[in-house]
Amino acid sequence: MTVLWYLLLIVFIVAYLSRYVPASGVTHTYLFIRPNKLMIFLVVSCLVLVSGLRNTIGDTYFYMHAYETTDFTWEYALGNKDPGFSVLQMYLKNISNDPQIFLFITAFVTNILIVITLYKYSKMIELSLYVFITSGLFIVSMNGVRQFLAASIIFWATKYLLVGKFKHYFLVVLFASTFHESALVLLPIYFIVRREAWTKTTFLLLTLAILIVLGFDQFSKLLFSVLDNSQYGNYSDFAEGGANKIRVLVDAVPIVIAYLGRHKLRELWPKSDIIVNISIIGLLFTIIATQNWIFARFNIYFSLYNLILISWIIYLFKENSRKFVYYGLLVCYFLYFYYEQVISLNLYYRSEYINF
Repeated sequence: MTVLWYLLLIVFIVAYLSRYVPASGVTHTYLFIRPNKLMIFLVVSCLVLVSGLRNTIGDTYFYMHAYETTDFTWEYALGNKDPGFSVLQMYLKNISNDPQIFLFITAFVTNILIVITLYKYSKMIELSLYVFITSGLFIVSMNGVRQFLAASIIFWATKYLLVGKFKHYFLVVLFASTFHESALVLLPIYFIVRREAWTKTTFLLLTLAILIVLGFDQFSKLLFSVLDNSQYGNYSDFAEGGANKIRVLVDAVPIVIAYLGRHKLRELWPKSDIIVNISIIGLLFTIIATQNWIFARFNIYFSLYNLILISWIIYLFKENSRKFVYYGLLVCYFLYFYYEQVISLNLYYRSEYINF
């Protein structure tokens, strides 16, 4: 964990300073103050190095083992449910049989796409990156490599979602689904989220999530019968319990604040309704995941948008209250990070290249 503590400190400080070091050649507006690109490059470098040079955390060992032992051919790739991921490994194995190159490249692509998107749309990029680490998303990116790679590709396509370019968005999602086919769920989501937030539909979805939790046994039987032939069909017998209920609170806080300040948020950023709607859908999956942890997997696609949302909610408060809210969020997420990764999971980071 020592490496991760240092990473958190460095990323936050450098990203914070990036908003105060002039970014040459960039036009500043009240909506988006572009951080200094060089400093953000340093942030990305730190994230990529820590993630890409690891050899522990979650399923990392199994990814490394599969890379070493599998003969990735075109026949194997095209016969696989996620051909894009197999093709990537096939080309990487032509370069080196060392699985570290696979971990490094996937970490590079995943983190750079996420940071580029936050650079464009985050109001306070250091807060978004701080929450990226402390909420556990950075850890998850080192565990569910395939799905997080797909999620980062779609997250990069936020620009198409905001301006309503469905054809472009469709192609990106289709490409992402070659790395993890569950990415296709983002296609119908496109039409659901591109509307005003906090309508009757919003509260209907929240009510539906609660009803699913109350009648989860019946819901799960129906769902897994539909997914029987998919890569999620084998999760019907999953019995490791539900996601931590504290996670629901963590995901709900920025959404509740966004609701209370919905009119001001809309004035600050008219496109914010789309981000709010995606975050709400993520919250729905988190609520359902309290009954079966596997549903949190779907939330990987939506939780990244919470990073954008949380950077805007500071400005929904009166000016004399913003510092209190800002530091309050830092403390709360720090405590959550310590609770989840140290107390609950007893996370152990190991690398052959980074040791201190």
